[in-house]
Amino acid sequence: MVSLADSVVVVTGGASGMGRSMVLEFADKGASVVAVDIDEDGLSEVISEVTADGGEAISVLGDVSDRDSIETVVEQAIDEYGTIDVLCNNAGILDDYAPAGETSEELWDSVMDINLKGLFLLTKTALPALMDGEDEGVVINTASIAGKVAGGGGAAYTSSKHAVVGFTKQLSHDYGPEIRANAVCPGFIETGMTEDLIEETPDEVDEIVQATPAERYAEPEEVARVVAFLASDDASFMHGASVDVDGGWLVD
Repeated sequence: MVSLADSVVVVTGGASGMGRSMVLEFADKGASVVAVDIDEDGLSEVISEVTADGGEAISVLGDVSDRDSIETVVEQAIDEYGTIDVLCNNAGILDDYAPAGETSEELWDSVMDINLKGLFLLTKTALPALMDGEDEGVVINTASIAGKVAGGGGAAYTSSKHAVVGFTKQLSHDYGPEIRANAVCPGFIETGMTEDLIEETPDEVDEIVQATPAERYAEPEEVARVVAFLASDDASFMHGASVDVDGGWLVD
């Protein structure tokens, strides 16, 4: 197994929120990080923060829903660092909790393209690099509590995250032990995606918070630390797991 300090880590959605925290966490542990996002300014900021602290990272402007863009991500990672040891499929979008009757075909396709198809395509494209050499490759997919229960999103988001959990299990089944695949299932996290929800529906958010044992929502750094653990040798016997980081949301 490759130690984090010697690893090459690709993080999608790396310009903000949980992805940004993952980039910083892995860089802090000595990994070389490839941060991928469509937000060029956000990428510049996070790379500047990494390098200012003496870390190693590059940015790749890329859209995970675009096949050509995905191929560029993998090519640039290999050109710069020679391989890919850890792939964090983190990029995703919400659906504003739209039920099926209010979900347009356009919204459905957009959510599926980014949350699921992009994850699949990037994993498939990166597999040769992840399986290259004697060390196991690691894939960590960002799912959600919505990947296990209803109510954490709308019809499209919940369906996509259930599929992410299933894809993670199948990936582990098909490619273990060469690939060690796991998923992380965050609950309510304070990120750019949830900022509007917090501001526009504070009473509903507070009700959600009070209903969890932790009685708070999480900071993205708390998810990033769990992801780093799953990528590390300390999680060496974890295959196909979906790890809840939800403040106890799912205990009932």
